[in-house]
Amino acid sequence: MTAHPDAGLKTCEILRVGGGEAGVVSDVLAVEEPLEIQVACGPAAARRRHSIAVTMRTPGHDFDLAMGFLFTESIIARAEEVTLLRYVQQPSEAAAPSNVLLAELRPDVQVSEQLLSRHFYTTSSCGICGKASIDLVNLHTCFSLLPKEPVVPAEILHQLPQALAGQQDVFSHTGGLHAAGLFDAEGSLLLLREDVGRHNAVDKLIGAALQQGQVPLSQYLLLVSGRAGFELGQKALMAGIPMLAAVGAPSSLCVELAEAYGMTLIGFLRNGRFNVYSGRQRVSA
Repeated sequence: MTAHPDAGLKTCEILRVGGGEAGVVSDVLAVEEPLEIQVACGPAAARRRHSIAVTMRTPGHDFDLAMGFLFTESIIARAEEVTLLRYVQQPSEAAAPSNVLLAELRPDVQVSEQLLSRHFYTTSSCGICGKASIDLVNLHTCFSLLPKEPVVPAEILHQLPQALAGQQDVFSHTGGLHAAGLFDAEGSLLLLREDVGRHNAVDKLIGAALQQGQVPLSQYLLLVSGRAGFELGQKALMAGIPMLAAVGAPSSLCVELAEAYGMTLIGFLRNGRFNVYSGRQRVSA
């Protein structure tokens, strides 16, 4: 396996079999590597560093990922609470790229011991693995959704999956990445992030929006390329997003979450059809 000019890709030789023929060809893979997220917090005279998460992600937009993760996990409430983001070189890594990222928090930022002690490992397929109990994933959103805004016509919704797929650069090479796209009510794609993990793609997108001062995202729709699980609904609500749409199926817990908080949840948005599971008032048929 060899490196690719894009940090999110690697190439390898494979045996391709099909159509009665076989041959060795070069293939492109999406990279999956661990990223450890650390925070340094406390007053200047008594700073402490904590390792709070290890997530399997596709390299690229790591700072967005860290900011989005810290925000959606209630460790920070605004971008200004982070004074510095930097990679930390580990002794064992020598000249290799660092997969450890440190977020320096303002001295006055208070972080609960419960959050700091919740070191957990996140796989690329599940954003809430390893949390000790359901109490640790209870929603702590700062934003209330507008009850009837925005309203998105059905014909606009039908166009969104193609608009998202058309901008997935890494997916076009590998076919192996999830995407999260932020759209306005007119169907314009404002922001897109890709990752091997669904939750990472959403954290990258929210982290980018947070640093641009756009949160709460109260007039936008979030589209994800896979299914909609509870963790994606939670992250969307943390950012004040009133509409979550998925190309795949929603989970029962995501539906319950959407109903409880008045969020519009759309599933199976593909091939000219979709299902509205919650918040029908925001969809104009």
